[in-house]
Amino acid sequence: MYKRSNTGWLKHIDFILLDAVSLQIAFVLAYLIRNGMVLPYGKSSYRTLAITLVVVDFLIAAIFNTMHNVLKRRVYYEFIQTVKQVVIVFAVTVLYMFSLQIGDVYSRIIMFLIPALHFIIGFSTRLMWKKVVKKKAVNKLKATVILVADEGRVPEILSRVKPTDDIRYTGIVLSNRNGTGEELEGLPIVSDLDGAADYICREWVDEVFIYPDEAMDVDDFIDQCRQMSVPVHIRLTYSGIAGKSFIEKVGGYNVITTASNYASPLQLALKRIFDIVGGLVGSIIAIFVILAFAPRIKHESPGPILFKQTRIGRNGQKFKCYKIRSMHVDAEARKEEYLAQNRNADGMMFKLDWDPRIIGNKIVDGKYITGLGEKMRAGSWDEWPQFFNVLMGQMSLVGTRPPTVDEWERYKYHHRARLAFKPGITGLWQVSGRSKITDFEEVVKLDTEYINNWGISLDMKILIKTIKVVMKKDGAM
Repeated sequence: MYKRSNTGWLKHIDFILLDAVSLQIAFVLAYLIRNGMVLPYGKSSYRTLAITLVVVDFLIAAIFNTMHNVLKRRVYYEFIQTVKQVVIVFAVTVLYMFSLQIGDVYSRIIMFLIPALHFIIGFSTRLMWKKVVKKKAVNKLKATVILVADEGRVPEILSRVKPTDDIRYTGIVLSNRNGTGEELEGLPIVSDLDGAADYICREWVDEVFIYPDEAMDVDDFIDQCRQMSVPVHIRLTYSGIAGKSFIEKVGGYNVITTASNYASPLQLALKRIFDIVGGLVGSIIAIFVILAFAPRIKHESPGPILFKQTRIGRNGQKFKCYKIRSMHVDAEARKEEYLAQNRNADGMMFKLDWDPRIIGNKIVDGKYITGLGEKMRAGSWDEWPQFFNVLMGQMSLVGTRPPTVDEWERYKYHHRARLAFKPGITGLWQVSGRSKITDFEEVVKLDTEYINNWGISLDMKILIKTIKVVMKKDGAM
């Protein structure tokens, strides 16, 4: 899932909020200067004025986009812009009060002190916050980007990247020759254009930036990236791109970005809030579930209570996935013995109809007996520790199924699309049949459908459906 940058007035919502806070501080100080150490919010008329000032300040910022290019503005231009903001807010507020004929209830001294203090505080805080934002931008985790360009264009392209940009180039694909293994401008040449998709499929790459020229044929490569759900930025000389595309600025260039889907920072922030709240509640419950099953697990199969397995997360990042151990400690070592019984014929996932490695499973007089491990799986009790992964940000409440390393190593281009989104405890695959689905391509199709149609409302629907599925023990595994 590509995180699209905010555009318009929301792009600098932090500066807008900071200006609103500065205005409220100015309002309080003006009242204190006039009336002594008494807060203005005790009077209904001044509470109304406080609310009016905030609303007007937000409306002016949104309508006139007063924070446009705020990080690039020099001190003098920032001075002028702050004056404009203060004057417009003051003028609109006074006009509003005049139209309602309520101006006489307010002190003129306070009304003139507010814009003066608003300018001083607002201008100072903007300059200070700019320094903080720029410092954070330099140190924050940046998207790893592969550059695809003609060799002669590379120095110019790299020179336009600023320390505050959201990207960092980690490799180069030359369009005019095969220089694999060489270095150019301090970056490795990782592949030629023909092998670039294979490289991206196997390595940790967040995005691709293409600087096209007349001789460059990148149609197939773009389609391969689309299959993998790797966002592609194309400098604005290229056209004819299918899918969800939009214009933005990357590395100093105006580009067309194409991606299977994208999410705004606000959407991702809401999703993360849900994950933190759900992860916290789930982790507390998980502790009690672990304590409840621990004695029986220890009794029937000595070893650790928790099972840790390396899984592949978003864009190929590896992490340790936690579960309550429902198998014997040598289950992974014995996996090779049962490959022939794997009900997923393509081998892209490993599932057995009856798994002897599960705690309590045994054959008695020719009958297949299930035990503790199957009971935990039937009620999905073994999956509760995954809420620890959610809390740590490695997984989400809702997402795609995280593949094992050996599954991931066999991925084709369109399989990689599943890694464009953070893996989840539940997802469209789990609530559409869970273990009953044995065709890996069907799993990929459902995960891709989830990514292409993602929204907060879809997550809510899946969570509700998950509760119903677990309660009914419908296809649990």
